[in-house]
Amino acid sequence: MPLAWLFPGARPVEWSRFPKDMLAGVTLAAMNIPQVLGYTRIAGTPVVTGLYTLLLPIVAFAAFGSSRYLVVAADSATAAILASGLAGMAPAGSEQYVALAGLVALLSGALLLVARLLKLGFIADFLSQTVLVGFLTGVGFQVGIAVLGEMLGLQIQSRRTFRQLVEVIRELPDVNPATVALSATVVVLILAFRRFAPVLPGPLLVVVGAIAASVWFDFSHHGVQLVGPVAGGLPIPHLPDMRLEDAARLMPVAASCVVMIVAQSAATARAYAVRHQQPLDENADLMGLAMANAGAALTGTFVVDGSPTQTAMVERSGGQSQVAHLAAAGVVALVLLFFTRPLQYLPQCVLGAVVFTIAIGLVHPRALWDIRRESPGEFALALGTAATVVLVGVEEGIILAMTFSLLRIVHHSYRPHTAVMVQDAKGEWRARPVVPGARTEPGIVVYRFGAPLFYANANRFAEEIRGLSGDGPGDPPWMIVDAGPITRLDYSAARYVSNLHNELARRGIRLAFAHVGSDLRADLDRHNLTDLIGREYLFDTLREAMAKIRGNN
Repeated sequence: MPLAWLFPGARPVEWSRFPKDMLAGVTLAAMNIPQVLGYTRIAGTPVVTGLYTLLLPIVAFAAFGSSRYLVVAADSATAAILASGLAGMAPAGSEQYVALAGLVALLSGALLLVARLLKLGFIADFLSQTVLVGFLTGVGFQVGIAVLGEMLGLQIQSRRTFRQLVEVIRELPDVNPATVALSATVVVLILAFRRFAPVLPGPLLVVVGAIAASVWFDFSHHGVQLVGPVAGGLPIPHLPDMRLEDAARLMPVAASCVVMIVAQSAATARAYAVRHQQPLDENADLMGLAMANAGAALTGTFVVDGSPTQTAMVERSGGQSQVAHLAAAGVVALVLLFFTRPLQYLPQCVLGAVVFTIAIGLVHPRALWDIRRESPGEFALALGTAATVVLVGVEEGIILAMTFSLLRIVHHSYRPHTAVMVQDAKGEWRARPVVPGARTEPGIVVYRFGAPLFYANANRFAEEIRGLSGDGPGDPPWMIVDAGPITRLDYSAARYVSNLHNELARRGIRLAFAHVGSDLRADLDRHNLTDLIGREYLFDTLREAMAKIRGNN
């Protein structure tokens, strides 16, 4: 059947669940519309572009992605990366700015498509939870500070977080009391809904109430700035204005967005697939994300991402498939066609307050405390990432987060856990520190190296074995490497092992390997180490190695 592979996250349609999915879609739209309007304040784009992110992008992901739960729309993290990257290139909200935002979405879609073709869905695994918590914490502070001026009725010129805070403090005497009171009321009400009535669309109720109050009390005459006219109707698909030099300048911004999109979307989709015992194809999701961002570019809006908070919304509402998301897109289409006129009376500070509550939700003190309690070193990495986002920029923060994550992987492989293995009275193996003179038993050292051998850690491997082998000839006569964790051996490491074997052999010390798996055997064969060491000294188990050595002795 043609196109039968489309909408895998919605098929098969369970008609018994169809009404619940439709209701969940309406609820998702009700809860999400105020948020995406708020995200436009972060991204620097016109208010209506927030509604556009809930239209074609959501349909495109439903058509191509595999996740039944993941909601792909505007997100605070990618909006902040976009605003940071476009700062100074065009006035925020201008036609040129919107075109550049669309170009970033188009470039992001192209990079995601390349990632799909190369099957790079695994990249998400390289952004650790630690630095992701730190990154989102930094984004929370950055976004919260960025909207303070709007919430206080101040005109803030700077695009840098620290300078924005300085400007706010300097201009505090000029705040508009009515704006401050309205912002505070909105924040308190939304947080109260979140705490005491989370099933209700609190932000939507607050926004509708603010619009009604704005009309009734004529807020504009009290110095409260309003959003102003909002374009109605469905967006007309078109390509954003593109110049080669703009694409080259924006490619790093798009790459930073893609890192965030892949990491956050994959983590969210995977969590819900596991929770509901559903299959997940991360590479198919990359295609869905690519098409969603292409849809964003074609409809004049900004980059979209898989959102954890919005995905949680649809689950709490009872939605169990992309049918709910398609229903939400239908509701948004109706809003664009018939209900955009009231948005012109929405106070700008209300959107700022909505964003401020989103920023609060990005900061997870409990997660940071858990990291600090369990791993102080990783806590320092999380704080470093957060500080980079706040003090330097969001784009730099995501690059640093990725770098920190990769460095932690390298660090664990470069300095793996090593030990001298000793049997206790019950015959069970225990790890002991690697210190000169340590022995498993007289004449035997069993040395465990906790990582694959490669060029960076091979020297440590050789030096520790030299330290354990003693100073005199033939002391000890047997050096056994417990190679269970050594699944790979590269060319440089093979040279170290070859030299080490020859050095020990000259001193009358036999080098042997136990727990040699099939992958390691293949590498030993390829690097001609099997014949050098002796096939009879490559053992499947440590018990087998010890039995042979004790028998020889």
